[in-house]
Amino acid sequence: MLYSLTVSNIVLIEQLTLQFDSGLTVLTGETGAGKSILLDALGLALGSRAGFAGFDFEVSLSVASRGS
Repeated sequence: MLYSLTVSNIVLIEQLTLQFDSGLTVLTGETGAGKSILLDALGLALGSRAGFAGFDFEVSLSVASRGS
């Protein structure tokens, strides 16, 4: 289970930490609100290739194993 997502210096996000509760989490918002940026950050934390050449960014996750 994903407990938190911390994003630093990605596109428009200087610093953001999201905390998640158990169950379903839904991201909603207006066009340009940053939903895709958060999903891209999650992808980076899981090993996707970065398309942000020249930027110094950081993404971290807090997860629990299935046994937790």
